[in-house]
Amino acid sequence: MTEGLIADEIAAATVERIPDELDVWLLPTMAYSKSNEHAWSAGTVWLGPETLLRVIDDIGRSLATTAAERLVFLNGHGGNSSLRNVACRELRLHHGLRTFLTHPGVPPDQGGASPASELGMGIHGGLIETSVMLQLRPDHVHLDRASRNVPERLADNELVRFGGEVSFGWLSDDFGPDGHIGDPTCASAELGAEWFEAAVERMVTKLTEVAAFDFGR
Repeated sequence: MTEGLIADEIAAATVERIPDELDVWLLPTMAYSKSNEHAWSAGTVWLGPETLLRVIDDIGRSLATTAAERLVFLNGHGGNSSLRNVACRELRLHHGLRTFLTHPGVPPDQGGASPASELGMGIHGGLIETSVMLQLRPDHVHLDRASRNVPERLADNELVRFGGEVSFGWLSDDFGPDGHIGDPTCASAELGAEWFEAAVERMVTKLTEVAAFDFGR
């Protein structure tokens, strides 16, 4: 819910700021995704990779019958990223769409930045995510329950680490019983607002470049 809500809010704010000359359509947010890193937690609802790929293919096939030529995935959940990259190529091959994948912010486990206090490992429920929720939906946040959970033993690894050259399969409870990975204890609505504003401005720039993208053939 958190990641989908953040992506949804950023997408809506971005479309409001897009220059008039860009014809951008905003599709509804996909509520369910590949979230099986949290499958250990009762109540997690997730789609298997084959199912999600089929759903994305159906969406792409449908859009290919319209005037749309480009499809941009704004992915709020890092667990989807690898599969979305596969989907981008499949849609390009089978339906001719020019496809793109981006995130509100590059996930730290894929090389994105994370605050120094989290040692580059604010993966899930950390400082930024919690701060943005404090700005967007403060009634959904119980900061009094916040705790730090950063797998510091990985920080000394040069290669085998989140965002390192050697990736690894993981489940969210591999690093603690409640599944969060990061340090939300210093989260604030002010930090969330600053991050949100920067993410929206960045998205406007991204979509402007996407609209002009050409393979150059």
